[in-house]
Amino acid sequence: MKARHASDIMTKPVITAGRDMKLTQAIDLMLRWHISGMPVVDEGGKLIGIISELDIMNFAFDGLAHETTVEEAMSKDVVSFPPDADIETIINVCVTRRIRRVPVVQDGKVVGIVSRRDVLREMQKIYSRY
Repeated sequence: MKARHASDIMTKPVITAGRDMKLTQAIDLMLRWHISGMPVVDEGGKLIGIISELDIMNFAFDGLAHETTVEEAMSKDVVSFPPDADIETIINVCVTRRIRRVPVVQDGKVVGIVSRRDVLREMQKIYSRY
């Protein structure tokens, strides 16, 4: 079987959040696009973090979600991969670190995202041949 890379299975374009966006706006985006997390980018489009449902849930019920920025709630320790990263490496990191999604980054900018769902779609393609 041909080696597959992040660029082969990633979702693009990527829904992203800005650092100054309020958590209520991030919630709206996640619900509108049926996603459970998204990369956070600065004004130049560079990756600076990732915001997930869990990150938001840690703040949302304190009554200040409309005042709290994405930057205050996001995870700053982001695992990302280049477009040519092989899928096996991505899967191993996601399983080991219990990560649901990883941004695909080229020149500091988010060009795609690989989620567990993207991996499952690829597995479905592979196993549908049997």
